[in-house]
Amino acid sequence: MTAPSQVDYHDVLRVWREADTIPEIEHAWLFDHLLPIFGDPNGTTYEGWTLLSALAAQTRRLRLGVLVTSNRIRPPAMLAKIATTVDIISGGRLDFGIGVGSRPSSPLARREYESHGLPFHDAAHAVGSLAEACTVIRRLWTEAEPFDFHGTYVQVTSAFGNPKPVQRPHPPILIGGRSSATLRVVAEHADLWNIPGGDIDDVVSRSALLDRYCTEIGRDPASITRSIHLPVTYDQPGTTRDAIGEAIDAGFRHIVLGLSAPYPADVARWVTDELITENR
Repeated sequence: MTAPSQVDYHDVLRVWREADTIPEIEHAWLFDHLLPIFGDPNGTTYEGWTLLSALAAQTRRLRLGVLVTSNRIRPPAMLAKIATTVDIISGGRLDFGIGVGSRPSSPLARREYESHGLPFHDAAHAVGSLAEACTVIRRLWTEAEPFDFHGTYVQVTSAFGNPKPVQRPHPPILIGGRSSATLRVVAEHADLWNIPGGDIDDVVSRSALLDRYCTEIGRDPASITRSIHLPVTYDQPGTTRDAIGEAIDAGFRHIVLGLSAPYPADVARWVTDELITENR
């Protein structure tokens, strides 16, 4: 994962092009913020989906996505169209990441909504609208006729998606988050679930809670791939290797390694040799 903030476009492109040549690296990710959430508050931040489209055209093999799209920023039908476009440009390599968006307790994250004239609703609204957005987006990707949807939070009339994504029935849906309410949405809608790493015991307990929610609705918990985001420590790779090993032992097979800028030369090869190969 290369957060597109406090960094130049060509630096991100360099890392993705290198990673695209290394089979051990299976996927690459951006994040979805409109202003910096770390470093210089007035520093550079690129819009995630626009950048993802450019990187999709510059790579050939990597699966790719945004970890995760803030459902607060774009209307669901518009987001479905954007994601379809990226899936087509990439030749069917999109993993569609989505989540409720930034929490009110994070001032640096919340300010981006006010500065762009976007509403910031409470947590109940954010989770409820995420569930409805997933329903509408999936229907736009799969249904052959226009449809109406009049939910509590999302309303569309004569909604129709054309063209459809390359992937059938649709791109895999990854939902990120750890709250109980979000995990219920994951159980209903997600193909992959992502959680930030840290306290591995908490990660394991959240995964067990997701298992329970899946069982309650009659879904096989094993049908949801467990994904975790782990920060990379360049000067102490053993720390990251240990975190990867703990995550794998806990049942997480989809590992997203977060790179901090500036990116060292040949960083993708370094990640492969120091972190991936050493954990096999």
